[in-house]
Amino acid sequence: MKQLKWVPAFVLGMTLTACSGGNDANGGPAGSVDTARIAAAKDTPQDWLTYGGTYDEQRFSRLGQITPANVASLGIAWSHDLKTSHGVEATPLMVDGILYVTSAWSVVHALDAKTGAEKWVYDPQVPKERVAKGCCDAVNRGVAVYKGKVYVGTYDGRLVALDAGTGKVVWSKVTVDRSKPYTITGAPRAFKDKIIIGNGGSELGVRGYVTAYDADDGDEAWRFYITPNPQKKPDGAASDEVMAKFANASWGDDGAWTTDGGGGAAWDSIVYDDVNNQILVGTGNASPYNAKIRDPHSNGDNLFLSSIVALDADTGKYKWHFQETPRDILDYTATQSIILADLPVGGGGKTRRVIMHAPKNGFFYVLDAATGKFLSGKAYAEQTWATGLDANGRPIENPAMRQFDRKPFLAKPAPAGAHNWNPMGYSPKTGLVYIPAHDMAQLIEERPGGWKAALKWNLGYNFAGGLPPTYPKGALAGVRSTVKGSLIAWDPVKQEARWTVNYPKPFNGGILTTETNLLFQGDSMGTFHAYDAATGKELWSMNLKSGIQAAPITYEIDGEQYVAIATGWGGSWALNWGFAWDEAVAPDVGRVFVFKLGGKGTVRAQMQSTVEKTPKAKSFGTPQQIAAGFQNYSENCMVCHGPIAVSSGVVPDLRWSTVAADGGVWQQVVREGILSGNGMVSFKDQLTADEAETIRAYVLDQAWLAVRNGDAKAPKP
Repeated sequence: MKQLKWVPAFVLGMTLTACSGGNDANGGPAGSVDTARIAAAKDTPQDWLTYGGTYDEQRFSRLGQITPANVASLGIAWSHDLKTSHGVEATPLMVDGILYVTSAWSVVHALDAKTGAEKWVYDPQVPKERVAKGCCDAVNRGVAVYKGKVYVGTYDGRLVALDAGTGKVVWSKVTVDRSKPYTITGAPRAFKDKIIIGNGGSELGVRGYVTAYDADDGDEAWRFYITPNPQKKPDGAASDEVMAKFANASWGDDGAWTTDGGGGAAWDSIVYDDVNNQILVGTGNASPYNAKIRDPHSNGDNLFLSSIVALDADTGKYKWHFQETPRDILDYTATQSIILADLPVGGGGKTRRVIMHAPKNGFFYVLDAATGKFLSGKAYAEQTWATGLDANGRPIENPAMRQFDRKPFLAKPAPAGAHNWNPMGYSPKTGLVYIPAHDMAQLIEERPGGWKAALKWNLGYNFAGGLPPTYPKGALAGVRSTVKGSLIAWDPVKQEARWTVNYPKPFNGGILTTETNLLFQGDSMGTFHAYDAATGKELWSMNLKSGIQAAPITYEIDGEQYVAIATGWGGSWALNWGFAWDEAVAPDVGRVFVFKLGGKGTVRAQMQSTVEKTPKAKSFGTPQQIAAGFQNYSENCMVCHGPIAVSSGVVPDLRWSTVAADGGVWQQVVREGILSGNGMVSFKDQLTADEAETIRAYVLDQAWLAVRNGDAKAPKP
């Protein structure tokens, strides 16, 4: 029994009120989920109890009312406005008649899963200026539900436990050093009376880790650091032993990592393998990207970057690891969805419990789940960085990749990856894994003038590499045509594609498959699709008029099957690759759409952009000043406002902003931070007044370039 801690009477009273709990739709305690119930989730498909559907995270449902024969009659049962206009990436959970879903800014919504009626909303009041400390929008991928509580990780680094029936806060823990650019965007996982969460921030310079907390009171159970202590000293953490044993030796003793932390943040995939009683952690990229700056005097693999690491679920102690991209320099994270399954691999006709993984680097891996042993691997996407894998699964690198200081290297996949966070799925019926894949490239080259850590991404490369400060008419359309997406049905035993659906844009939504061989996926243009999972034939679709990046779920209430999907434009694709869109989209709010057979609901008209694509001032500046502005913009502004000053619409397109028309107002916004409440923080520590003015010159030059190329209109006299 735990010792009762002393707390002030008024706090105890508040806690007891929050813990009094509401009831679920069936009259029982709300959120009455435990480890045993999640472990048996495949046998109760009427609910969706955890992020990937089950502990194996296959995103496969045994519900069978909706079939290829009747899916054409699928219609909207209800929809719900999430009231925030940034990216929505959450997988909803459905527990005992209540749908729990998060929107941007880590806001949690509890909805009646049959009618859409709002039960409660919890807004953690994340400070808007915190968005500058993240790479990829104020997104959140969902919650965990466990023993009467709903758990959410907030963008500003808290893990919050809410009463599942009322939404009141039971406890809240700050899990990060808030003086550093940590964020939380991933969904927590619940197992054995613990809640585990990681964090993000490698692009800005942090040291990643995962922490397990007591589900009841939030006390820390254990923590595992993914990269060594910069002084290679013990942390008093579960990772100490393995760091001293061999991980420390994979790093040098100087370089940017000793102040920036090395990276490795576990920002998405954290899976509980209940068969082997282990936590599988997909780890993140390096900080900074450039290993010649990060760790200049060693040639080590930099453990445990870009790896799958297995930890004892009870103690957090290291069990094994498999590094997919040693000494990462291209942001090839291993944080993508990890799937567990029993497959006929290894010969002898027997099945083996395996891990299936399709990380950013473009290889599909099959590993033994108990030991991490490499079983097979093959490229599922086009690559320039490696030519294959050796017998141990280590990539056979293209030597030119690490010689970017001599000659720029066109990396494929791009740092956005051949597959990003959008969850893939597996169907035991077809034996196929379904990958939301991308086809993008990125030129990397040495930064002129040496190392400079910007407020935003911490690369150590020329962030403007490969991007022209000016371009002729039609060039932008040509670049856009090279950036594509696809849905790949991959045979993990034969290591080959069975079929592919091509999309005109990347970053399409996550996957759901069903017992009846249906596959559901949304695309980034806003259409929700149902395919035949065996052949890829489209059977049904509906335009929901908002980009879809999240994964759908399915559940059943009163004998009726529903399919739910969250929509909302934003995230890393919308911010960082906005130039690849033909038109910016209006910052419309996110929504939850729920479908059933014969549903009669409608889709609200799409919000229209009211931005007038017209320069608000004359261009100015010498060619040298504009060139300097291009470099300064690329290093400080591009991640949010878009490459070559072309925004996707989630944040303002500076070319058409009235702020750019006035030098004084520009300085107030850029350096004094008068709009920090909207997320536009001060850049006075990164930019001098003259440097800020070069950016304004570049932005207005790009506005008038768009006029010359026929992409915008000149202002009226």
